[in-house]
Amino acid sequence: MTAALPEVRRARGAVAAMFLTNGALIANILPRYPEIKGELGLANSTYGLVLAAFPAGAILAGLGAGTLIRRFGSAPLAVVGTILTALGLIAASWAPVAAALALALLVAGACDAITDVAQNAHGLRVQRGYGRSIINSFHAVWSIGAVLGGSMAAAAIALEVPLRVHLAVSGTLFAVTALVALRFALPGKDPENPASAVGADGASGAAGTAGAATSARVMRPGRGRTAFLLGALVVIAIGGTLVEDSGNSWATLYLSRDLGAPAAIAATGFIALVGAQFVGRLLGDTLVDRFGQRTVARAGGGVIAVGMATALAVPSVPGTIAGFALAGLGSATLVPAAMQEADDLPGLRHGTGLTVVSWLMRLGFLVSPPLVGLIADHAGLRTGLLVLPVAGILVLVFSGVLSGRRRGAHQKSEQISAAV
Repeated sequence: MTAALPEVRRARGAVAAMFLTNGALIANILPRYPEIKGELGLANSTYGLVLAAFPAGAILAGLGAGTLIRRFGSAPLAVVGTILTALGLIAASWAPVAAALALALLVAGACDAITDVAQNAHGLRVQRGYGRSIINSFHAVWSIGAVLGGSMAAAAIALEVPLRVHLAVSGTLFAVTALVALRFALPGKDPENPASAVGADGASGAAGTAGAATSARVMRPGRGRTAFLLGALVVIAIGGTLVEDSGNSWATLYLSRDLGAPAAIAATGFIALVGAQFVGRLLGDTLVDRFGQRTVARAGGGVIAVGMATALAVPSVPGTIAGFALAGLGSATLVPAAMQEADDLPGLRHGTGLTVVSWLMRLGFLVSPPLVGLIADHAGLRTGLLVLPVAGILVLVFSGVLSGRRRGAHQKSEQISAAV
C-alpha cells in the first residue's frame, strides 16, 4: 500500500478538526439547558417541545445536504454549517421567550444535520485517498469533542461564567477552528463519481475513471435493489444510534430506579457505554481493514445482542454496566460503516445515499426514546430495553449488505484498469 500524499494527510487533520468542533459545539450547551429553562420560566411540557426543535430542524433540512454538497463541495459546506450552528446556539443564549429559543434551536439543528453529512462526505473522500479505513477515527474524534465541550460547559458553570459569554466564546473558538481547517481540506468540489477521487498514490487518471464508470455500469443495481440496500443500511445505522440513545436516556435511570444503584454508580452505565464505544472506534479502522465491514458489523451486532440480553436476563448492577459497555463496543463502527457503504452505492448521485441514510437515522433517533418509554410504561423499563438485543439481532441479519475485506485503493485501480 502506497503512502498518502502530504495534502491528503493534511486533509485528514482538517476533517478531524471538523468532527471535533461539531461534537464540542453541541456539548457546550447541553449542560446549560436547565439554566435556560429556569431563566425563561418554562413548564416541563413547554421545555420538552422547545428542545424537540433541534431534531426537528435536523429532519427538515437533512434531505437537502446531498444537493448542497454537489453545489458547493463537502468541505466548504461543513465549515459554513459549523459557523451557522455556532450562531444558532449563540442566538439561543439570547432568546427572551420560548418561541425565540425554539427558532434558534431549529436553525442550529438544521445546520448541524447538514454539517454532519458534509463532514462525513469529505472524510470518506479523504479515506479514498488513503486507500484504507480511517472513517472510524473521525467519529472517535467527535467523541473527544463532545467530552471537551461538556467539560468546557461544566467549567463555565463552576466558575459562574454567564451563559451568553460562555456560548459566545465557545462558538467563536470552534467556528474559527473550522475556518482554519478549511485551508487544509481537499480542494475543489467532490467528484460526482467517488471512484475518481484522489487515490492513495495521488493519481486519478483517465484509466481509473473510465474503469470506475465501466464497473458502475456493470454493477449498477435496479431501483428495487438500491432501495433494499439503503433500507438495510438504515437499519444498521439505527442499530448504532439506538445503543447510543439507550446510554443517553435510560442507562442511569434503569440502574438507579430499577436496580437500586447509588447515583454515582448509576452514572457509570452511560460512562461505560460511551467509553467502550470510543475505544471501539479507535480500533475500528484496523479491524475493518483486516476483516472487512461485514465481519466487524456482524461481530458488533452479536456483542450487542449477547451482552444486553445477558444483562437483562440476569439483572445486577455490575452485569448491567458490563452489558452497556459491550453494547457501546459493538455499536462503535455501525454508523460509520452504514454511511460509507451508502456513499459508495452505485446508481446514486454523489451524496444522495449518505444523505438518505443520515436523515432516516435521525428519524430513528427521534422515535426511539418514545418507543422505549411507551414499552416501559406498560411493561417496565427492563422490558423496554429489550430493543437493544433486538437491534443487535437486526444488525446481524442485515450486515450481509456490507462489503467484505477491501483491497487497497491502488490495487483496486489496477484491477479496474486491467479489466478495461
